[in-house]
Amino acid sequence: MRALLERVTRFLDGGEASHNVVPPAGFTATLTLFTAGAMGFLAVFALALSLATDRLANRWASELARTATVRISAPLGQVEAQTQAALRVLETTPGVASARAFDLEEQKALLAPWFGPDLPIETLPIPQLIEVLEDEEGYDAEGLSLRLRAEAPGAVLDDHTRWRRPLVKAAERLRMLGLISIALITAATGAMITLAANSALAANAQIIGVLRLVGARDIFIARAFVRRFTIRAFVGAAIGTLFATTAIAFLPRTDAAGGFLTGLGFQGFHWLYPMLVPVLSSLVAYSATRYSALRVLKGLT
Repeated sequence: MRALLERVTRFLDGGEASHNVVPPAGFTATLTLFTAGAMGFLAVFALALSLATDRLANRWASELARTATVRISAPLGQVEAQTQAALRVLETTPGVASARAFDLEEQKALLAPWFGPDLPIETLPIPQLIEVLEDEEGYDAEGLSLRLRAEAPGAVLDDHTRWRRPLVKAAERLRMLGLISIALITAATGAMITLAANSALAANAQIIGVLRLVGARDIFIARAFVRRFTIRAFVGAAIGTLFATTAIAFLPRTDAAGGFLTGLGFQGFHWLYPMLVPVLSSLVAYSATRYSALRVLKGLT
């Protein structure tokens, strides 16, 4: 008891930092560091997923929004005539910036990923494709479809709407899932740090009682726990963020992966975003520990 009183005296006199009331090691320290590190690691990947899907949605929307395809399916002897008729209609349609028919090599290249480069496309009844680019004003898709069918009965206009909308919606939902994941990770971090703080308060109940006997206020005692757990959360999250950012930096590039990946990672100034994760973690730890400490100390009165 005498040693405890001497420690408390030094604490109040400023001879010992206030955060030393909380043990510098032990279960709560390990739990806080591990939780903050793991949650920081997961938060960086969730952030990368959210940003990647946002870029994916924007790319899909921009690439498909102003393009369309005219497909001409007709007997072999009529394909060329209907193609020229469709091109004349497209050239005179307001809102169409340009239109061109794919040549044989281009259509062969489009089918190569599925059928290989040696497909004898010239002997197969492959529809003729026409690429259509619209200007900023756009065109009337329904009216253009009717004109094409009148001039070229085998022509079908595909403005990519049925492909674009589901893809963009899927990307937006993935982005939302990434944001929800970050919110859940933040909440889980706060919950775990609250449990660790409660454990530390219970383990130091004797010191807290003596501090009150010598005149320490609850806000002063709570500050000791808040400071220690905030530092632990910041350090743990910084370590987790460092490992996650390094792992993302070494992911294969999209072109190197043959287009399989969707560009998961950070680009440009987005590489600064992971630096916010330790800051957010420390803010969560500060709020959770302060609330928990004041509530527990009030209950001990």
